Amino acid sequence: MTVTAQPVGPIDYLAVEFPGARLEGKGLAALLDLVERGIIRILDLRVVKVSDTGDVVAVALTDLDDDGELDLAVFEGARSGLLDDDDLAQSARLVAPGDAVGLIVYENTWAGPFVTAMREAGAEVVASGRIPADDVVAALDALESPSAG
Repeated sequence: MTVTAQPVGPIDYLAVEFPGARLEGKGLAALLDLVERGIIRILDLRVVKVSDTGDVVAVALTDLDDDGELDLAVFEGARSGLLDDDDLAQSARLVAPGDAVGLIVYENTWAGPFVTAMREAGAEVVASGRIPADDVVAALDALESPSAG
């Protein structure tokens, strides 16, 4: 079966800054859980460090924190071709020298069957977007404040 014949959910990306290039592996359990439960599928996972002089160096997805354990070996080779060297360079410009940035491109697999069902019914997704989490938290906080009621 080709990829286009499968139900495909929306594709998103995240760029995550690691100050001081401290890659401690925290959050990996949550990422693995999402993958194992079929909520997301990792299409690309890359990490680059920005040297103090501004040079960009790709990091192998193995032992990121130098503790002797393979942190991201399960995602080694996760390269769909959606991320290229220009994307890595652009993401590296988002962080300060001495920091690292992790890039994740993932499919929201939970949405694939819904999108397929809608297309089969003649509907098409005409827009999608993302509301920044900070904006949502601020709006919810505003609703809960005594002056909002």
